[in-house]
Amino acid sequence: MNNHFFKWRLKISAALPPAPALRFLAAFALLALPPISFGPRAQSAADGAEEFKAAAAALSAGRLNGGVESEARQEKALAYLDSVAASILNGSPAPDLEIANQRLAALVSHTPPVGENYRLIKLGGTPVTYAMAVNFGLGGPAAVRIYAAAAGRYGLAARIDHFAQKDFYDSDIELVPVSLSDQVFVTIGGRTDDLSTGMFAAWRFDGHRAVPLWSSDLLQQSNYEADASGFHITYCGQPDENRPSECLKMARDLYRYQNGEWKRTETAELPAMKSPAK
Repeated sequence: MNNHFFKWRLKISAALPPAPALRFLAAFALLALPPISFGPRAQSAADGAEEFKAAAAALSAGRLNGGVESEARQEKALAYLDSVAASILNGSPAPDLEIANQRLAALVSHTPPVGENYRLIKLGGTPVTYAMAVNFGLGGPAAVRIYAAAAGRYGLAARIDHFAQKDFYDSDIELVPVSLSDQVFVTIGGRTDDLSTGMFAAWRFDGHRAVPLWSSDLLQQSNYEADASGFHITYCGQPDENRPSECLKMARDLYRYQNGEWKRTETAELPAMKSPAK
C-alpha cells in the first residue's frame, strides 16, 4: 500500500462520524493483520515433539553407554508423553487406540526405531483405565504410565519405573492385560537375546497405584499368551549348563487372578527343547 493511497483512506475515515470511524479503523486493522493466528501454537507443538525425540535419544544412549541415569530427565520426557495421552483420552469418550498409537509412533527418535515404541493399552474398569508402555530404545530405559479419569478428565494416576520400583526390569517391556474387570496386567521385560530371556511381573491398579502381585526369575526360552483361562508362560525349567542353547526340561505354567490373589493354578512339564542354530 503506497503513502498516497493510505492518506486517501484516512481522509475518508476522518469525514465519517466518530463511532463509524472507529469501527472502520478497527476493521481496517484486522484486515491488515497477517494470517498467523495458529502459527505459534503449531510451532510450539512441533518444537515439543522435537525436544522429546532428543530427550528420548539421550536416555537410550545413556543406558547403552552405562552413564548415570537421572530420574528428573526421564520424568521430563515421560511428562511429554503424559500430555499427549491426556489430549487423546480427553478428546473423545471412546478414543480409537489404533489411531492414537499411530500418533505415538510418529514420536520415535531412531530410524529404524529398534527397541523404541510407545503404546496406549486399555486396562479396563469403569470408567476405563488406560496404560502406556514406554520403551525409549533397545535395552531401555522403559516405563509404564497409568491414566485414570477424575472429575471427568484423564490424567496420570500411577507409574511403574525403576526409580519408583527398584526391582522393575525396565528393558524392552511389553504389557498384557489379564483381567479387565480387576485391572490386572502383566509386564514382560527383556526377551531380546538369542535365548528369549525374560522377566514377568503381575500388577493390579487399585485406583491409586500399581500394586505388585508377583514377579518371576529371569526365564530362558520364554514365551507367553493371555486368554480367557488366564496367563500362560512357557519357559526352560532346567537349562543345560554346558550347552546354554539347549534345555533339558521345558515347563508351562498357568496363572490366574482369583479372590484377590495372583495364583499359579496349573504347571506341566514339556519335552526337552534345543534352540535352533543361529
